[in-house]
Amino acid sequence: MRSLIPLKSIYAFVAVAETGSMTNASEVLNVSHSAVSQAIKSLENQLGQPLFKRIGRRVELNSQGKRYYRKVAPALEQIVDASEALQKPIHSNRVTLNMNNSLAVHWWIPRMLSFQQTAPNLDVRVSNLVGPFNLDNEGVDVALIHDLKDEWQDYYCEKLGDDEIIMVCNPDLVSSKATVESLLNSYPAIYASNLRRKNDWNYWCQAHQLPIPKQRNNLSFVVSVHAVQAAISKLGIFVTHRQFVKDDIRLGLLVEVGEPVKHPSQSFYFVCQSGKLRLESVLTLRSWLRKEFA
Repeated sequence: MRSLIPLKSIYAFVAVAETGSMTNASEVLNVSHSAVSQAIKSLENQLGQPLFKRIGRRVELNSQGKRYYRKVAPALEQIVDASEALQKPIHSNRVTLNMNNSLAVHWWIPRMLSFQQTAPNLDVRVSNLVGPFNLDNEGVDVALIHDLKDEWQDYYCEKLGDDEIIMVCNPDLVSSKATVESLLNSYPAIYASNLRRKNDWNYWCQAHQLPIPKQRNNLSFVVSVHAVQAAISKLGIFVTHRQFVKDDIRLGLLVEVGEPVKHPSQSFYFVCQSGKLRLESVLTLRSWLRKEFA
């Protein structure tokens, strides 16, 4: 029978190799300094050769130790990953989903009942972080991204749908003979002035070969939610993203005017750590999002 190396010795070896210190390794493993020292000594005796060299108060791998580490460390990581995959995760029915505030208000909340009917045991917590961020550091399981894919290359990133820019206004402003040009001449333009939305009018007007309307006093809003409400209140005409006003159009609060324009540089994406795809809760959420955006 082959001589087996105790797994605790491998844990100790990798911890010392990566921290460069018996003391630091003992803190990582939550055992005593002497336990780490004995595990390393036992491993070296069983292998018949030293694995470390001392440099002052630190220890470093010698040439044999480096070769051993290159083989052992990946194998130990596979053991840890396999063990975690079989363990029932804490709060396995809870998912933290990040999206921008406009999507949360105008898209997610109107669909919560539908989602609850699809996955009644899943508890989704919504956060509203903006811009690229580290999912793990922020405690986010899944991000619904309305942005550039390039900024999320370190994660699993799946396109859900294109981003369409449309012109909308209150139905009372549109007569049977109204055209895009006549509406622009008759009513002021409502603007969302934040960095992510300030070019929406430019994109839409360029695609329709129309002049960009001037901004008026009191009709420029930092938050898209406020601009949408201004359009519903008959204050003017607004160019925005279809997903933000999809339900307002369905309910008759707004009407779409003219042809939609595909956003030239951003779409909607499902983003998460690849390891999260082992969780049934994340897979359930992804499946539902796919259907909604389809």
